[in-house]
Amino acid sequence: MEAHVGDRIVVHSTHQGEAERVGVVLECHEPDGGPPYRVQWEPDGHTALFYPAGTPAVVHHTGPSHS
Repeated sequence: MEAHVGDRIVVHSTHQGEAERVGVVLECHEPDGGPPYRVQWEPDGHTALFYPAGTPAVVHHTGPSHS
């Protein structure tokens, strides 16, 4: 997974009836966009480190390509 500041991360539920989690990347700990990421989660705005290993998540890039 590669994400950069400003990108949105959507974590898909692994249990029926459980809502997706959506957050905005505030900080990347690896210069190439690798995890972990400091994410501000909606709707309450709490921040936490996110390690995507084994988690069904996708990144929605918001800026220019980071190739």
